[in-house]
Amino acid sequence: MLPLAQKRILITRSRQQASDLAARLSALGADPILIPTIDIAPPESFAALDEAIVHLDRFDWLLFTSANAVQAFRDRSPSLTLPLKLRMAVIGPSTARAAGEAGLSISHIPPKAVAESLSETLIPHLRPGSRVLLVRAATARDHLPETLTAAGAQVTIAAAYRTIIPEGSTAALEELFHDPARYPDAVTFTSSSTATNLVALLEAAHLTLPPEIIRVSIGPITTQTLRDLNLPPHLESLEATIPSLAAALEGYFHPSGN
Repeated sequence: MLPLAQKRILITRSRQQASDLAARLSALGADPILIPTIDIAPPESFAALDEAIVHLDRFDWLLFTSANAVQAFRDRSPSLTLPLKLRMAVIGPSTARAAGEAGLSISHIPPKAVAESLSETLIPHLRPGSRVLLVRAATARDHLPETLTAAGAQVTIAAAYRTIIPEGSTAALEELFHDPARYPDAVTFTSSSTATNLVALLEAAHLTLPPEIIRVSIGPITTQTLRDLNLPPHLESLEATIPSLAAALEGYFHPSGN
């Protein structure tokens, strides 16, 4: 029997990004339930990103903190030929994979897929006054730009996308949690936004997350958000990646292959 056979797993990722996790869980025998709590939308304005793309030769480093940021950069760039002096850093494996698929050459990737690890390992490579272009979501944690600025870098932030609460998810959650017999066995959280937005959607439907459902976090930042929401996770991935998240579920429901 497959390790996650008959396990119903709620995936709260955006529709654009849910397929990889759903496919991995299905391969393990699970029944994925896709109810996105975030959706990816264009920023209010692409002006900052477009201006930065035109003047890439002004920057020493180009930083991407998500695959969505890479995709937006790719879509807005007339050419993906970067200035020779421009070095590129990404926050983790999924972002690196997106950059590679776009034909971009990565100079730096931190050991852990969090802003703290990226800033800590990037700072030794920066010169005083290094000009850094940070392509990210319109709303994001400020640890990375603040830390790099404190280290002497000149950081330009360019919004590449924003996350919104998708329409239809409230009704889908109402249907899912109408009957306890249909409750999922676990729910996965792949970002802080998926956690905060799920709580908001449940509140809008006058629901709460049943405590018996196993809460699974992709990493320490998401874990802290869940704790702040009084929903501490039962599991946290060893690495902030989709394969590691799937492995955490497999290890919980099918320990030691039993």
